[in-house]
Amino acid sequence: MEKDKRIAVLIDADNVSEKYIKYILDEVSNHGIPTYRRIYGDWTKPHLSSWKNALLNNSISPVQQYEYTTGKNSTDSALIIDAMDILYSGNVEGFCIVSSDSDFTRLATRLREAGMFVLGMGEQKTPKPFIVACEKFKYLEVLAASSDNKENAEASTVNQVKETKKEDLKGENGIVAKKKLIKVIKDIITNISDEDGWASLADVGNILNKRFPDFDTRNYGHAKLTPLVDSLNVFEIQSRKTSNPNITHKYVRIKK
Repeated sequence: MEKDKRIAVLIDADNVSEKYIKYILDEVSNHGIPTYRRIYGDWTKPHLSSWKNALLNNSISPVQQYEYTTGKNSTDSALIIDAMDILYSGNVEGFCIVSSDSDFTRLATRLREAGMFVLGMGEQKTPKPFIVACEKFKYLEVLAASSDNKENAEASTVNQVKETKKEDLKGENGIVAKKKLIKVIKDIITNISDEDGWASLADVGNILNKRFPDFDTRNYGHAKLTPLVDSLNVFEIQSRKTSNPNITHKYVRIKK
């Protein structure tokens, strides 16, 4: 796997709902490591108060930007200025701009001219100029619906999993519950697998660690990722030889 891109995640709070934050960060983790996490808005406005828990739980820094003149969006200007400062710092290889506003079209174009990977995210109302200015663009409604559909489809699959203790399913002490772990691993495999459904187990582990910084196979009674994934009973694991007889690569896919 190539070196992970360091990605600055910049969110326009005026044009995005807090209900999408999990899907945003999960999608970013498929492309690299979110380093800067900033969200812009006038936090004195009551309608942004619903963001509080999302920001605390996901380590996102709110940037206060007062609306100096009625009808002028100073939030956009603050985000654009920060993006250029981050660009010139040389500390990232990519940007994720989350907004449904076409005002960021020129910013996305400029960042790509500088050789940056630009991932855009917004609702389906996002104007086409901003969409095409990004290297990749994801619709938030689609990300949310895709995740919800997988969760519903997996309800029947969970019954195949080896019986676990009730406290495991509750996710006590902050440990990701096994039921949720299965869902997350399936989601990762679906996103990075080849045409036959196989994904590198090393890449799966890498993305797991990016989504959950406290992820540790020992939390589930296993020293390594391979026996943990095998114990879930819903995945196939395959060993592939390399030119070095002492090294094999592990691949995983969802059982059919």
